[in-house]
Amino acid sequence: AREAQARLAVAEERLRFSRDLHDVMGRNLTTIALKSELAVQLARRGRPEAADQMTEVQRIAQESQREVRDVVRGYRTADLHAEAIGARAVLRAADVACAIDLGEDADELPLPVQSVLGWVIREATTNILRHSEAAHCTIRLRREGNRAVLELENDGVPAEPIPSQGSGTGLRGLRERLAAHDGELTVPDTGTGRFRMLASVPL
Repeated sequence: AREAQARLAVAEERLRFSRDLHDVMGRNLTTIALKSELAVQLARRGRPEAADQMTEVQRIAQESQREVRDVVRGYRTADLHAEAIGARAVLRAADVACAIDLGEDADELPLPVQSVLGWVIREATTNILRHSEAAHCTIRLRREGNRAVLELENDGVPAEPIPSQGSGTGLRGLRERLAAHDGELTVPDTGTGRFRMLASVPL
């Protein structure tokens, strides 16, 4: 029984590490690629803004190093407001208009709930950048009884099905995170061209 418990503990730690590493590095690497591409285009035109973009790439790379160290130590958490601000900035850099409404009670949510919803925003941002050609997205947080519900929706979804919608590593990892807090993730059918995701967590 002790051996089985030890193996389970190791497996759970590996799962935590892989999930955190995926969520941390996914958006950061996508942002680095996006800004590097923009810097190349600006440099070819002889525009001085290219240096600003590469300075931002350097900052994100340094931040990634710090976040990876936190993942290794098991200290990595997500701040709801910081993730929302980061999502808006990253999406704006990709010419995606992002409307965010966290409501007036976001600060009153329990910290574990804020953290897991912050992870949801981060992964949703990565999905928008990787799997769509979105022009608009919305992020809304509301309370429904004793649950917090985070709704994310974007346009620009290609006609071909997106593999990650049903079983991708990112959404699977979010479902595991939410399940640890008795929460759930649903992806309602919204028709052609749109993607909608609902993350619900009990308070």
